[in-house]
Parts: sequence; C-alpha cells; structure tokens
Amino acid sequence: QLQLVQSGGGLVQSGESLRLSCELSVRTLEGYSIGWFRQAPGKEREGVSCLSLDDNRPYIDESVKDRFTVSRDNAKNTMYLQMDNLRSEDRGVYYCAVGQFRTRNCAPLGWWNFWGQGTQVTVSP
Repeated sequence: QLQLVQSGGGLVQSGESLRLSCELSVRTLEGYSIGWFRQAPGKEREGVSCLSLDDNRPYIDESVKDRFTVSRDNAKNTMYLQMDNLRSEDRGVYYCAVGQFRTRNCAPLGWWNFWGQGTQVTVSP
C-alpha cells in the first residue's frame, strides 16, 4: 500500500532552521508532482511550496519566499522542505502530498492523491 511517511519538525526558536522529509513507499516518486502544505491553528490548510512532475521551477508562497526550499530525490523516493529563518507565523502542522498531474502552483487540496501523516512545527519567539 502506498504511503507517505513524514519526518522532521519540532520546536525551534525564531530564526532557526528545520528540514522536513517525506518518503514515498512502494512506488517511485518519479511521475508525481509534490507539494508541501501547512495548517495553522484555526485556519485552512494552504500550499507552501510545490513542484510539478515536469518542471524544476517550484511554486513558493510569498510568505515563505527566500526562506523555504522544496526539493526531491527520486532515487530515494523522498521529498524535502528546507525551512530557514523560521518565524512564529510559520507554526502549524505541515503535510506532504503527491499527485499525478501537472501544476504551476499548489493545486487544490482535492487534486492530490496521497498525503503524509502531518508533522508539527512550532516556532518560539
């Protein structure tokens, strides 16, 4: 059964860094668009950064531009989200997702085929 298993996350201070990882089991990551989403307390899940299956140019939300970097290693079936210079407003539960479609931004939530279990990111002032 295909699964996305997330790791990383935790509690850091403002200005510090974290790296989230998400491994796709059973199947190769090649042929999937990948995405990272976050859900802040009391808010809807929103796209942070996504990378289309056929494009190396990521979509990055304006709120994390120049601080977050999405990447993928198809050989390891793993995707990453490097988060630098974290701010308190970055806190929330972060989810990875994959989908078999092309996207120039972070496609609507319902488009994505599989989701990770979520990981908490907390940033103290």
